[in-house]
Amino acid sequence: GKHVEILDSKTKEQLCFLDKVEPHSSVGDIKSLFHKSYPKWYPARQALRLDPKGKALRNDDLLQNLPVGTSATLYFRDLGPQLGWTMVFLAEYIGPLLIYLLFYFRVPYIYNHKYTFTSSSHHVVNLACACHSFHYIKRLFETIFVHRFSNGTMPLRAIVRNCAYYWGFAAWLAYYINHPLYTPPSYGEPQVNYALMIFLCEAGNFSIHWSLNSLKCEGAKCCRFPNPSKNPFTWLFFFVSCPNYTYEVGAWVGLSIMTQCVPVALFTFVGFIQMTIWAKGKHKTYTREFKDYPNLRMPILPFIL
Repeated sequence: GKHVEILDSKTKEQLCFLDKVEPHSSVGDIKSLFHKSYPKWYPARQALRLDPKGKALRNDDLLQNLPVGTSATLYFRDLGPQLGWTMVFLAEYIGPLLIYLLFYFRVPYIYNHKYTFTSSSHHVVNLACACHSFHYIKRLFETIFVHRFSNGTMPLRAIVRNCAYYWGFAAWLAYYINHPLYTPPSYGEPQVNYALMIFLCEAGNFSIHWSLNSLKCEGAKCCRFPNPSKNPFTWLFFFVSCPNYTYEVGAWVGLSIMTQCVPVALFTFVGFIQMTIWAKGKHKTYTREFKDYPNLRMPILPFIL
């Protein structure tokens, strides 16, 4: 077997020496052995590198394939507390759902006390609440039943940041839409109805998540790229790599038009920028991994971006 020495990447002090490790052991196996010596550092918290400043090794990398001789030196870094993806998404999505409803029902101490538990006379306010609630209930449903998450955990710091983003925006949107002085959109009923049709992009978003889930993948690696199916909503795959983001932005554009509310439009815009960054990354991975990847496809907006 091989000898594996694990050093702290900052101080370079030896944390652990593993004797006679099987050459076909994976980095994941080494993390488990290291965890036995240091119970507080469970495998998801560990990053192991060949070089203190280098790239973290993947759990499925095998010891025998690494550029090391009979003894290997690995550098350890603590990634901090981690939570599973399912927990993360439940926290991210249950928050906005409930926060919005507090404003919708005008619970005490939000608006002037004479408005406590009153409801708006504008039909659009009820519709906006239904759409916002539907969006997050759908996300919760997908998190529990549809999604498969590639890397198992997320650092606590990132979760706090994400929750602040989603919960904060939900409170801001809800404050204005459910405000007693809110005025409905300029073009009235027609504007609301057109916006509701655009909001139906949610069905497209769900269709894409469903079809991505049925791609048989081994871990994070997929053997083929997603393609259109009989479902017309998936035909957007002819033109973009990440139609789920295209539809997601579409749904929020619908809600922005429906409510004619600046915070909603701002949330949509910030979301669009973030999703464009993710889509470009995914698009780059597809074009790198698959030589036959269709040239027509753009990351998020057909023919444009």
